[in-house]
Amino acid sequence: MSGLRDAVGEYLAIRRALGFKLVAAGHLLPDFAAYAERSGAATISTEGALAWARLPADVQPVWWSIRLTVVRGFARYLHALDERHEVPPTDLLPARWQRPTPYLYSDADLGSLLRAAGALPRPLRAATYATLIALLAVSGMRVGEAIGLDRDDLDWSAGLLVVRGAKFGKSREIVLHPSALDALHAYDHGRRQLWPRPRTPAFFVSVTGTRLIYSEVQRTFGVLVRQAGLAPRSGRCRPRLHDLRHTFAVNTLLGWYRAGLDVEARMHSLSTYLGHIDPAHTYWYLSAAPELLAIAGERLERAMAGNEPLR
Repeated sequence: MSGLRDAVGEYLAIRRALGFKLVAAGHLLPDFAAYAERSGAATISTEGALAWARLPADVQPVWWSIRLTVVRGFARYLHALDERHEVPPTDLLPARWQRPTPYLYSDADLGSLLRAAGALPRPLRAATYATLIALLAVSGMRVGEAIGLDRDDLDWSAGLLVVRGAKFGKSREIVLHPSALDALHAYDHGRRQLWPRPRTPAFFVSVTGTRLIYSEVQRTFGVLVRQAGLAPRSGRCRPRLHDLRHTFAVNTLLGWYRAGLDVEARMHSLSTYLGHIDPAHTYWYLSAAPELLAIAGERLERAMAGNEPLR
């Protein structure tokens, strides 16, 4: 009864050889094959794929749709080899992803988070998380990009850091404010004292001298959120680590609007800085914060009245 499991390996190998990463499929398809094996199924059926897709109960319907889509691609591959495999129709489990409402951190929120991080046990752990959170807040980096930084990725003389092999395989340079550079330099000095011979080239390290693990960073951030007293603002607006990136983007746009700058002309720069390949992802921030949307609306009204150019 290992036929589907073997087929999963072959399917993933062929697709990855063509350049597809298939991260989600690499986790989901072996689980689907094991489920089919437990059910006694040697071939894929629409009924079985639907049952497996709906297994997680407490998730958004879009996750069911994603799971079924992964199986559908696998089923198409097998159906071309053996018509007994059914391909689930595309109109099953339709769902659209709904972005969570960004939790935009105030200066007071960030101060509470940094104080909570600074109070963590073990000096290296406290310094690591306080510096990591501060860097995310002032740079808009993705969490994975920050924990993926190596010591050699910081150019102290030029005042920038290099993000290598980020999302979509892109790399970019991030210019740092002198105060941010000073904070990173202080952390670098302290880490070298605590771990003179680190076991990893990583810039941010754990108390065991290894690179930080994403799941552990997420777990620790959850602890810090509770210790900082930050509560959800709604069911879809909860403090998340990724919202530090959202906060940076929104604050940048707010600053430009309040300064009367030509925001339209600067959006491409912000897209590049954030590592967006599609400017539409950056324009989304215009509707992410009520205050930002109100300022943009006021400017549009003045432009339509002929009081100022639209920019």
